[in-house]
Amino acid sequence: MRALFIGQSYIDITFLTDSLPTGDEKAIARDYSVSFGGNAVTAAFACAKLGIAPDLLCSLADDWLARMFLDMAARYGISVHGRKVRESSLSFIMPRDGKRAIVRCRDNDFLHPFPPLTLTGCEALHLDGHMPDAALHYAKACREAGILTSLDGGAVRENTGELLTFIDVAIVSERFCEQLNLSVPATLDYLRAKGCPVGGVTVGERGMYWYEGKGDVQHMPSLAVPKEKVVDTNGAGDTFHGAYVAAYLSNRQGSWSDHFRFARAASAHAVQHLGNEASLPGRDDIATTIATYPERTA
Repeated sequence: MRALFIGQSYIDITFLTDSLPTGDEKAIARDYSVSFGGNAVTAAFACAKLGIAPDLLCSLADDWLARMFLDMAARYGISVHGRKVRESSLSFIMPRDGKRAIVRCRDNDFLHPFPPLTLTGCEALHLDGHMPDAALHYAKACREAGILTSLDGGAVRENTGELLTFIDVAIVSERFCEQLNLSVPATLDYLRAKGCPVGGVTVGERGMYWYEGKGDVQHMPSLAVPKEKVVDTNGAGDTFHGAYVAAYLSNRQGSWSDHFRFARAASAHAVQHLGNEASLPGRDDIATTIATYPERTA
């Protein structure tokens, strides 16, 4: 095991349409995609596409959607450790004008405890907080073993405050800030106070504000992908997380500034494609994106 990702798994159905029917109506989508989904899950697939296939602990049912998910994971060399639920979770996603509307059907009523995994050889753990008990257990175990721990703080969850005390790299969303009723600077102070050596807040087109150690807060602008090239922003943040984990594993002596810039390009590539699988960049795609798009200036 080189890395372990833990989170809720979905099958994502993404479609392009100008409006949703209501009542007794029908509509035809212009295009659609069916792929894997979920925050840590998509990050795991992104990491695998970049050459480092991780292990994945996630919800897993015994139905045809789960078998489709396992087929997807096998194609990327991802070892899946399933935690039993009754039915697979689904997301229905409608991207439009740089935003995305989502309807989720989620089963996170786990039928069994999380499985015990051996961390021999593991160098990084990435969590999305959706499996709180497993997240806390493995964050503690990895911290004790000197293994890097990373958190996608898309939202404040039931044990986020405790979990953060075992996290090395905490990158959270504006929604996370809003749930804590804190500004971006105050949220970064909160992450520092929790003992996170690296912390950041992603702010969409405005990029990311982040710190490392006791250093000053830095601003990393987003890349200036033209609006007409943006197809689907869903999953781009998850790709960002998976890409910086891959960058770290490929060069553990590299700077976090370099890791995040690599991940920024991965995310900029992702928004130009429909659905999570089509959005995953290879290393050549990231190099092309870096060469093509400058930093946003406004």
